[in-house]
Amino acid sequence: MGLRFCSFASGSTGNCYLLKTENTNILVDVGIAGKRIIEGLDSCALKPEQIDGILVTHEHTDHIKSLRMMAKKALNGKIYTSEGTAYSVNEKLPMLAGNIRVKDCSFKVGDIEIEPFSLSHDAEDPVGFSVQSGGKRVTIITDTGVATKEMLSIAAKSDLLVLEANHEVNILHCSSYPYELKRRILSDHGHLSNDAAAEFIYEVEQLRTSGGEGMTSGKQKILLAHLSRENNSPMQAMLTIKNRLFEEDMIAGEDYLMNALSADVATRLLEI
Repeated sequence: MGLRFCSFASGSTGNCYLLKTENTNILVDVGIAGKRIIEGLDSCALKPEQIDGILVTHEHTDHIKSLRMMAKKALNGKIYTSEGTAYSVNEKLPMLAGNIRVKDCSFKVGDIEIEPFSLSHDAEDPVGFSVQSGGKRVTIITDTGVATKEMLSIAAKSDLLVLEANHEVNILHCSSYPYELKRRILSDHGHLSNDAAAEFIYEVEQLRTSGGEGMTSGKQKILLAHLSRENNSPMQAMLTIKNRLFEEDMIAGEDYLMNALSADVATRLLEI
């Protein structure tokens, strides 16, 4: 059994992912109700005690809602995050200080190698994670207002890219959100729009076809993540991004494989 991925929830209301191999089980963020996380683990034939580590991207509630509960239940698990996020989590949840391990470069949990990298978001020290095992790599990039060369390079080496497509810009502009919130979402420290996600995917494909070192071959799998419930939908995100990529002669199913994650429905356990 190689590297596998499951999304328990992905959206502006809460996020939680599972990455597993035959010997290692890791959660990325725990921003949904603990009951849902346990139900998700159960659907993957796992118990909370079998979690070997919890990766935390940043300290916002939709990413750490059940951190205290899961840290207690995952008896073998430590919390891995950036220095700034560790500081913020310690302030919010001081009882977890002994569980947190600060990591600012590549490290291993069991047979999974983990590479953190910086994001651009209005949090203390947000990071994304690229994980690999058995020659397969999954990269998770959400909660970022801009795409950097580092993100693009890491994404281009990935078999599965979990990428934010938070909002449709026109829908956000017409929404009932306060002006300051709209400005925050659209800022360089906010969230990637559908158009920005399409541009990201296109630039990643250019890197992949250049044949550089470490680039994966074959069609890249893409899962659109962290969709806003109010300002986007899976159908809207897929339509906008497919149309934008079609303009660049990239055709879904032929050049890439893409689907959208849900805030309410877990995926099946996907083999990478």
